[in-house]
Amino acid sequence: MAYTTRELITDAYYLSGIVSRNFQTVTGEEINDGLSRLNFFLQDKGSDIELIPYYSEVQGNFIVGQEKYFIPNLVKIDTLAYYLTNPNDTASVRMQMEEFSRYQYFETPRVEHVNTLPMWYHLERALGGSNLYIYFPPVLAYAYTLTGKYSLQSTDLNQDLSQVYDGWTMNYLQYGLACYLCEWRQVAPPISVEMNFKKLESKMRGLGHIDTTFRKTSFFNQGGGLNWGDVNYGKLWRPTP
Repeated sequence: MAYTTRELITDAYYLSGIVSRNFQTVTGEEINDGLSRLNFFLQDKGSDIELIPYYSEVQGNFIVGQEKYFIPNLVKIDTLAYYLTNPNDTASVRMQMEEFSRYQYFETPRVEHVNTLPMWYHLERALGGSNLYIYFPPVLAYAYTLTGKYSLQSTDLNQDLSQVYDGWTMNYLQYGLACYLCEWRQVAPPISVEMNFKKLESKMRGLGHIDTTFRKTSFFNQGGGLNWGDVNYGKLWRPTP
């Protein structure tokens, strides 16, 4: 069932108590104020990674020799992998990449001007998205898959929000906008509305847990320990068990 931005703004006004559902209608000026407040709300909450409800998977191709890539609206990467494909076969090997901090990526010693298999990446927030840095610059235009979170996008009055968000997310936006409108009008939101908004926001934060699992390499195993492949190419040399 369609649920437009205009309907969400109207319901938020009624929920806030600024407009009485039984005795008043939401005016055009109030609708315009509501739209601007909603878009500010989306930008505000979209800056908090934990409050972005969905992960997105996108696919693309690296560019030979290119280290830096601008990706619009991207705010967080969870996984980044690329594929080695045999031209004579349909089979491919998925190669995992490891995230580096700013210090690890930009300050530690490394070889420059060498194009080979990418091993590490670092993400830097930028205006309108993020800059993705990869090292080594790729020697071929490898296809990649990136899974991460993207900032919440502004909306317009006639957009069908049910095509963008689940019902529980629209409910969260409705309660959040009601509180924003009360602040805009310099009135206190109804206690029940404020409590429900905080409860919904707490649930939102619980949806995107960080993956804290890790793997370690043992030097005391039956496989003969590390070799020059481990030293030079790390996990690109050995498949992850």
